[in-house]
Amino acid sequence: MNLRRKLLLVALCTLALPIAGWLYVRQMESLLRDGQAQALLASAGAVARSLVVTGAVQPESGKAWYVQQAPGPITVDGYGDDWAPLTPWSQSLGRHGQLLLAADDDGLYLYAVVRNTRRVRADANDANALAADHLVLTLGNANGQRRYLLASAAPGPLTAQPLDPAVDGLPDLLAAQWQEDGSGYQVELRLPSALRLRVLGVGVYDAAAGGDRMASDTRALLSYSDKLSGELAQLVPDRVQARVLTSQGWLLARTGRLNTAPGADGQPGWFASLIYRSLLANQLEDASPWSQDVPRLDTAEVRAAGTGKPVGVWRSGEERGSVVLAAAVPIEHAGKVDGVLLLEQASRSVPLLANKALLGLLLTSFGVLLVAGGILLAFATRLSLRLGRLRNAAERAQLNDGRLDGLFEQGRFPMTDAPDEIGDLARSFERLFEVVGGYTDYLRTLASKLSHELNTPLAIVKSSLDNLEHTLQERAALPAEAQPYLARARDGVARLGALVRAMSESSRMERSITTAEPEDVDLRDVVRGCADAYRALIGTRRLDCVLPDAPLRLHCAPELIAQALDKLLDNALSFTPEHGWLRLSLHSATDGAEIELANQGPLLPEAMQGRLFDSLVSLREKTTPGDAPHLGLGLYVVRLVAERHGGVASARNLDDGSGVAFSLRLHGMPRQRLSG
Repeated sequence: MNLRRKLLLVALCTLALPIAGWLYVRQMESLLRDGQAQALLASAGAVARSLVVTGAVQPESGKAWYVQQAPGPITVDGYGDDWAPLTPWSQSLGRHGQLLLAADDDGLYLYAVVRNTRRVRADANDANALAADHLVLTLGNANGQRRYLLASAAPGPLTAQPLDPAVDGLPDLLAAQWQEDGSGYQVELRLPSALRLRVLGVGVYDAAAGGDRMASDTRALLSYSDKLSGELAQLVPDRVQARVLTSQGWLLARTGRLNTAPGADGQPGWFASLIYRSLLANQLEDASPWSQDVPRLDTAEVRAAGTGKPVGVWRSGEERGSVVLAAAVPIEHAGKVDGVLLLEQASRSVPLLANKALLGLLLTSFGVLLVAGGILLAFATRLSLRLGRLRNAAERAQLNDGRLDGLFEQGRFPMTDAPDEIGDLARSFERLFEVVGGYTDYLRTLASKLSHELNTPLAIVKSSLDNLEHTLQERAALPAEAQPYLARARDGVARLGALVRAMSESSRMERSITTAEPEDVDLRDVVRGCADAYRALIGTRRLDCVLPDAPLRLHCAPELIAQALDKLLDNALSFTPEHGWLRLSLHSATDGAEIELANQGPLLPEAMQGRLFDSLVSLREKTTPGDAPHLGLGLYVVRLVAERHGGVASARNLDDGSGVAFSLRLHGMPRQRLSG
């Protein structure tokens, strides 16, 4: 990762600022909502106490049946089509039954559904009717209670038979409808509103399960009260919706509507609403369980208030961009919960204020982030450019063999005058290159100096050995056992002389390579001529020459390329078996050409592949006395030729493991421009 990207990552750390601000806005939004919730809970508590003082809410006397408002005309036919809108709020009846009660101006309607697949049938006027499946209906008014038996042996109309003596105001017979299907039966009837019922009881008897044949679950009747709604309207604050519920959540009264009209600040758009709900709002409840037109609210907050615990909750509003605060408090009298008061207040100010605060914070934070990022990016760019100049200068100042290209003759190292740490680094580089340049120049001339200095001592040693041998032979004083030592001394002097001549030759060769004149030639002719000459020198070995079909022209020094191929061939012959093979090939390469000489023989050691083209490095075995020493200068000359042509020399093992391949990648020599 480069320096600019690293500093960009450092600049991204300033994102902690908008994140911290976002957390702060969330906390402030939460505190604002808590304050509103406490205020609404206090108002709800005051309204609940007023309802207790005025006696508007009657004390609960245990379980009760809730009578819903009829959604439309109800036809008493035993089928549940007319009851479909009320079905979600049916009340449990026994273990396998459901009960629905509805009222309109014509009276009270009852619809009971009993799931029972094993049936025992009998009509209500049969002697064994109580032993069959049946319903027991209990009606009660101010004068007393009376039970009725509802049973039928077949679907259709039925007449309920009284089980108790007559009671004033209660009928002797009741007409009902009985319908059946494979899952059970349904009973539907209508009770006139003139009965003024106070309690209603319904009992289900299953002949297969047994039990009390005359039992019924008798409860008081509760329903929505317009009177209580009117009294509630006088106590509730403006722009607040209020509902009075039983402890089980049944609706007794309602007044007010949620104020969903846009305020002075307008209505937030869909994006602002999404931002508020996704990033700022905490624990918003779903709006669907809090519908305004349902007869019962079954939420955790209402259940908690029904046990005597005030609860406040924020939920999503039905309108876009609004939230609703709901406060549920118990209506208590004498330590007993008689009902639940629910106050709801819609708010657009909280989302708008939170969105504005977040937007302002984000704009400020991102502005600071952009400015800081721009400054850091500019600083990183300038620093990268300065370091790049140092890198480029260091790369231009040195060649592959460690020599310097005379950069300091044209001027000083770049940025050595800078007063900062980059300037210190540039000055250190300058001093380093000066030292390395001087040492490199010393090493370059060391071979010629040594060869010149060693010639005279070697001549003295050689002449001294000759004189010593001649003198001892004249006097017959040369022992036979001393002759091997004298021969070894002569051999050592010869090898030292060959070494000195090779060092001198290497220096002359470097100078000749540097001063070689280039020309435009077809490399096919050069390689073909070398291959033809080599076949007479390789003995029983086989040499294959692979050339391209089209001419391959290159601006180069052909005598240097031939000289490099001579060195490669000499090296290859040292390792190729007597009947082995060699392959000389020429290929076109990017911006130049590639010449490769492959030979059969041992593979290159991994540790030596990167050092083969250095000076005085050889893989040949040590020579025996009398043989010419191998000084490891041949492949070094190959590397110099390749570098003179702007290329590289390389060696590799063949993929099939049969031998090695040495290659020259050449890009051509620069053309000289004639000044006019």
